[in-house]
Amino acid sequence: MGKYLTAFWESLKGSADWTWNSITLDVPWYTNYFWGLILISIVVWGLEVMFPWRKDQKIIRKDFWLDGFYMFFNFFLFSIFISGFYKVIELMASSFGLGLKSFAIMDLSALPAWAELLIFFVMMDFVQWFTHILLHRIPALWNFHKVHHSVKEMGFAAHLRYHWMENVLYKPLKTLVVMLIGGFEPEQAYIIHFIAITIGHLNHSNIKLTYGPLKYIFNNPVMHLHHHAYVLPEGSYGVNYGISLSLWDYLFKTAHIPNEDAHTKLGFKGDENFPKDFIHQNIYGFGKIDQD
Repeated sequence: MGKYLTAFWESLKGSADWTWNSITLDVPWYTNYFWGLILISIVVWGLEVMFPWRKDQKIIRKDFWLDGFYMFFNFFLFSIFISGFYKVIELMASSFGLGLKSFAIMDLSALPAWAELLIFFVMMDFVQWFTHILLHRIPALWNFHKVHHSVKEMGFAAHLRYHWMENVLYKPLKTLVVMLIGGFEPEQAYIIHFIAITIGHLNHSNIKLTYGPLKYIFNNPVMHLHHHAYVLPEGSYGVNYGISLSLWDYLFKTAHIPNEDAHTKLGFKGDENFPKDFIHQNIYGFGKIDQD
């Protein structure tokens, strides 16, 4: 038990130290996720201000500050807290002979860096797309995912407005991808991280982008707006599940873009009764499961 407690504390402290070093610029600039997030957010917000799709939407839109808090809570505060638990699980798995290379189906180490990154990016995105479908189709998971869909006005910060339980679900799946590609994360994975953040911010922004023919590959704000639509196709749990890539939705027939109406009503049935503050939104998911 002692080694697990030690590992838990050291991982917790290590994550906290890394976050603080990022804030104080004591890490390489290209791996500084803290200031990288802020820079990307300012740039996308600036584009919203200069080229608003919904021109009547305020610059400081509804729930702007709540979504901003979610950004830093989910990406940093909760990540520090949960890191210790993941380390303990990793140690317990290793005691049974299970490690990051246990389920490898390919070895990317011999490939050029760009190929490693591309394969890692595509595999990660597919796993996230499939997980996103589960968040909509399984009532217990949808109860948590409602936090993200409670957004009533879209803006860049809505990207990271989600229940902390989604972190608990997505992290092991990312680890699974790492295991499948030989037990390592590409050295330049920070590039994928910043690309994914940028695409996610843009998808939730008040900017009209479709990318022309590239819309069949990359997710975009017009497509993602309909993912958040209050009214969905009859019998559907959701549409446009893509995270960074839209191609999975086109391949598996879950793409749906009926129009380019900037004022499409957002939310879900019964959202008028959904909590409006951070604490109650994060308690809600553990209550009675709605079957809608």
